Amino acid sequence: MGEPQLMDEKQIAESFAPAVQKLKTEIGRVIVGQNEVVEAVLGAIFCNGHALLVGVPGLAKTLLVRTVAESLDLSFNRIQFTPDLMPGDITGNEILDENRKFKFLKGPVFANIVLADEINRTPPKTQAALLEAMQEKSVTAAGVNHQLPDPFFVLATQNPIEQEGTYPLPEAQLDRFMFNITLDYPAFADEVNILKSTTGAAMAKTNQVLTAPEIRQFQQIVRSVPVTDNVFEYAVTLVQRTRPGTGATHAAITDYVSYGAGPRAGQFLILGAKFNALSHGRFSPDIQDVQAVAANVLRHRIVRNYKAEAEGISADEIVKRIL
Repeated sequence: MGEPQLMDEKQIAESFAPAVQKLKTEIGRVIVGQNEVVEAVLGAIFCNGHALLVGVPGLAKTLLVRTVAESLDLSFNRIQFTPDLMPGDITGNEILDENRKFKFLKGPVFANIVLADEINRTPPKTQAALLEAMQEKSVTAAGVNHQLPDPFFVLATQNPIEQEGTYPLPEAQLDRFMFNITLDYPAFADEVNILKSTTGAAMAKTNQVLTAPEIRQFQQIVRSVPVTDNVFEYAVTLVQRTRPGTGATHAAITDYVSYGAGPRAGQFLILGAKFNALSHGRFSPDIQDVQAVAANVLRHRIVRNYKAEAEGISADEIVKRIL
């Protein structure tokens, strides 16, 4: 009885890399370039995690998330974060129905993919409304727990903190994002192609590639990937190097970091490494797979001190020194 199940899992694992490539091709019909960013977003989805996309306005962060949602057969809601947004505008509110009884009206967070657009434009009180949803995949209102759809992902966009009218995300919320993905300006050839594809009469559209059951199946396969002890140990070593005052601390951490990454970082390093291996046709991750996702996992979990700020040492620079 066990053998057919093993064969099924093997077939699913073998179909993983082609499915990811098909998704990337479909997304590439709308999003020009940004291959590493697209792969990181897909990595968060197949690892059942959340992703934060950071970049200046105009880099197609919102379009990317919408395109990913359109290529998957999942429900999608977009929440535009503004300074006057209230927690109930995200999670939902209790209302009186026609029988004068309280009824919970679900908010836009009740979708498979939630785009939290410009999440740092709203005050911390409203940002915190997503905390339970992101961690527990549920919303509690008036003492009643409401389960969110499965699968559930928050894909948030954020403009750099140093821009006007923004509120830094609390560390507790940042830690719930599996990846912090930075977007840079496109290369010259990519920017030419962007102009060609967005200034004509016809706009490219994506087709749905995967269904919700297929995504859940792939998520299970990612978790089932075996990992050797040396890869686990390497992930823990990386995480411990980010913590000031421990035996494994890197010299750059002592100089430039107030707080390092917690255990959740190690979990996401391993999950990300599993996805990276599977998406490239390998059935077990190695140390290079951990290194491939390290920057996206660690950059928002390193709290720089005043000296780092004064000397212009970025979190990415610190991660490079650790690696």
